[in-house]
Amino acid sequence: MTPKKSIIPIFIPHAGCRHACVFCNQHRISNAAGIATPDIVRAAYASLAGEGGENRYSAPMLPPRHTQLAFYGGSFTAIAPEQQNDLLDAAQPFLRLGPHNSIRVSTRPDCIDDPTVARLKGYGVKTIELGAQSMCDDVLARSRRGHTSADVARAAETIKSAGLELILQMMTGLPGDDGDESRCTAKRFIELEPDGVRIYPTVVVRGTALFELWQGGQYKEHSLEDAVKLCAEIAAMFRNAEIPVIRIGLNPTEALTAGDAAAGAYHPALGEMVYSKLYFDKAAALLKDVAPGSNISITVSKGRISMMIGHKRKNIRALTEDFSLKSVKVVEADVAHGEIRIEIIP
Repeated sequence: MTPKKSIIPIFIPHAGCRHACVFCNQHRISNAAGIATPDIVRAAYASLAGEGGENRYSAPMLPPRHTQLAFYGGSFTAIAPEQQNDLLDAAQPFLRLGPHNSIRVSTRPDCIDDPTVARLKGYGVKTIELGAQSMCDDVLARSRRGHTSADVARAAETIKSAGLELILQMMTGLPGDDGDESRCTAKRFIELEPDGVRIYPTVVVRGTALFELWQGGQYKEHSLEDAVKLCAEIAAMFRNAEIPVIRIGLNPTEALTAGDAAAGAYHPALGEMVYSKLYFDKAAALLKDVAPGSNISITVSKGRISMMIGHKRKNIRALTEDFSLKSVKVVEADVAHGEIRIEIIP
């Protein structure tokens, strides 16, 4: 089993972006004010070498193994190659801090080709994240993405053929997506066999074209409740395909929480809400043949009791009412992550 990677994020908001996607304002989403420089890259990992250098971009002390320096928030391969190389050059000492250290970049599907991937690989890039967002061309066009689903498939194959890790990002609730388009995207992602996926339900962020469309009644927000249900369904699809879901929902920031997230599926604990829904669905499926009035014990893996119980015991109340149970308790034991067991208590 590959150890979980620690991430040192370097934000390059909007760097290289040639298209103004309707949903995007990376300065508000990432809470980063400016584009990264080589000095910021060096400062971000300085603490790993015991050199101090704390600043807003730096991460806390991390173990020097399985750590990635990650360029987020823009289209890395769309910025000038000279600028890319300067940032990657600044990251080279970081690679020497640990034998498994590597670099991760995020970019667009239409900004990937064989020479670019070969150059990135030469600099120690191990993982490329593609902001695909959807595999439905109508949704991509309405979102003003500037690329097609065919671009995603081509870029994914280019990355995998080079032996690099592929992470695909998708969004639910985009203009023109009523849920079926997101399910279709998940199915297409599974066919591309990525090493992981991120799921971002659409949030109406102030300062975006989507905010204006929402204010004008031309876009109906992707509600939190709908997003939780849909993302639980999609996450289950990826789990069944043995593809890790490494993130659900935007990283919470003070700005988004304070009002920059004007509407849509923003919640600091969205991922936990989705997994709680997954646990509820699994328990409900196992309780179908249990007699009313039963006392039930639900066993989950260690550290997952709160997900099974749900916020303010929502899952327990719903299971008790839906199946007319006398009592429901949740315990933890050595069961596989994500699995549950149901036992009837005399």
